[in-house]
Amino acid sequence: MNDKVNVRMCFVCRNYLPKEKMLRITKNNGEAFLDKSLKSGGRGSYLCSAECLKKARKTKRINSLPGCSVSEEFLDKLESEFENG
Repeated sequence: MNDKVNVRMCFVCRNYLPKEKMLRITKNNGEAFLDKSLKSGGRGSYLCSAECLKKARKTKRINSLPGCSVSEEFLDKLESEFENG
């Protein structure tokens, strides 16, 4: 039996959590993409909470995702994902 827990770091608050409890953002054709499967290829960035998303929006940290352009529509989608669980 595999007892290993895969943890990832939130790119805003730097807290470590199991990756299943976080949202993964990746790049797809130069656009930010929400990876619900957590298995999409390439480098991903993780967000742990709606508070971290708000902080990333306020400080423009969300624009530091590697090679991605992030639209307001995408950020609204992320907010709704946190609200819905």
